[in-house]
Amino acid sequence: MSNITNWGILSGANIARSQLVPAIKEAHNATLVAVATRRDAEALKEEWGAEKGYGTYDELLNDSSIDAVYIPLPNALHKEWVIKALEKGKHVLVEKPAAISSADIEEMQEASERTGKLWMEAFMYRFHPQHAHVKQLIADKAIGEVKRIRSSFSFNMDLTKDDIRLDPSLGGGSLFDVGSYCVNVSRYLLDEEPIHVFAASRQVEGIKVDISTSALLTFSNVDVNLESSFDEVQVNRYEVIGTSGRIEVPFAFRPDQNPNNGKGEVFLRGADGSVLEYKTFSGNQYTLQVEHFSECIQTGATPSYTMEDTKNNMIVIERLYEASKSYSSK
Repeated sequence: MSNITNWGILSGANIARSQLVPAIKEAHNATLVAVATRRDAEALKEEWGAEKGYGTYDELLNDSSIDAVYIPLPNALHKEWVIKALEKGKHVLVEKPAAISSADIEEMQEASERTGKLWMEAFMYRFHPQHAHVKQLIADKAIGEVKRIRSSFSFNMDLTKDDIRLDPSLGGGSLFDVGSYCVNVSRYLLDEEPIHVFAASRQVEGIKVDISTSALLTFSNVDVNLESSFDEVQVNRYEVIGTSGRIEVPFAFRPDQNPNNGKGEVFLRGADGSVLEYKTFSGNQYTLQVEHFSECIQTGATPSYTMEDTKNNMIVIERLYEASKSYSSK
């Protein structure tokens, strides 16, 4: 097996342009071979510095030189193209959420097992070193017993514009788009699944997805408050509160947006709020994600979070959407 994974990208999505293309180019074990777009494939190939440009996704999937594909298509299209890619012999990194239902994810799991090819949901934040440090602080009882986690991910979107994140038929909504991170990080930090969930969503006239969602997850000994929104100032943070202190991660999901230094920051505070420890953490989480998945392809290793973990995250999101039906504001 080569120590370089050849990548292809389906579509000219902005997340691919701004994050994944630079990440693949920076990764020590990956190279960008091809892009596919239904618009101007040659122009996109030149812009992104790929070797090949295809006018259809199927053409790219038929290219035997490509080992893995990145799929940043609208959420509702993920299952279809993940399965197609797996069946064409490609490994797949698919944007979060991996699909729009746990049943879809089960079908994707079955395709992976049938073809012997890997797929992984692109929760890039999981690869940033700041979170491993938080897990270690929790394990070391640095804040005593964990009792509560508060997590928020929001930004201000122009709600008057045509955007796939506002289209229910494409899997739009703030809980799917950014709230999924808050669900994921709570499960990751606690290493368990919630027992009960409660949620309330807010909609605005003319838009049929949740613009904002507030939720409570109750775990065995911990409560988790989470918020997602397309209609609030940009926030991406979490706080872990214990019996003797708290941990603050102010740029949890996009540390590159930290205006101070572009780094991840972790504050350990005592019971009185004083800072007991402050650490910064560097690393391009998108590059680390590409390198990790490429290494799994090359060595046959299992990704650091599994397809089963991805399905369980979706089950929680489904439960939250179901709960929010009783408490939605339009």
